[in-house]
Amino acid sequence: MIEGLNMNRYKIYIALYILLAKYLPASYTMLGKLPKKIRIFFGKRILKYSGDSINIEHGAEFNRLCSCGTNSGIGVNCKLQGPVEIGENVMMGPECLFYTVNHEHSRLDIPMNEQGATQPKKIIIEDDVWLGSRVIVLPGVTIGKGSIIGAGTVLTKSVPPYSIVAGNPGKVVRNRKYNVIKNNRKL
Repeated sequence: MIEGLNMNRYKIYIALYILLAKYLPASYTMLGKLPKKIRIFFGKRILKYSGDSINIEHGAEFNRLCSCGTNSGIGVNCKLQGPVEIGENVMMGPECLFYTVNHEHSRLDIPMNEQGATQPKKIIIEDDVWLGSRVIVLPGVTIGKGSIIGAGTVLTKSVPPYSIVAGNPGKVVRNRKYNVIKNNRKL
């Protein structure tokens, strides 16, 4: 009975978020402080977990399977589908997409559009990550701590900590930790 009550409350918060808060002005506009507080109010009631000082921007889509760590945000018009875990101090540019399911396509005797979807695979974004605009993250990907994901990158595979990743598909072009050590030796 209590779970049913909680689910009804969740549905009400989702409906109010979509109707009242989702399309209020972005937080960086002149009118942004109050809309930001309203989106955070609903986010804290919808998200599985939310840390302190989170930010949820204009047009953001998320659900109760998502979490957002302290000092992190969900960018303008970003879409988080299924279980997405955002660590602490994560920056996210606009229009990032996070997909945790895919179309099933294993059988050849049935059209793909009749095979349904795969089981969700959680996406994990570790602490201190910066995602540029229009990054796409596919099911089961983990983005290592301290990584930078360049604008427009499509991540099909997990990346190690402190990686700088760019391209489609995303490839590690540099490692921040290695460069810091290298630069310190030169000094």
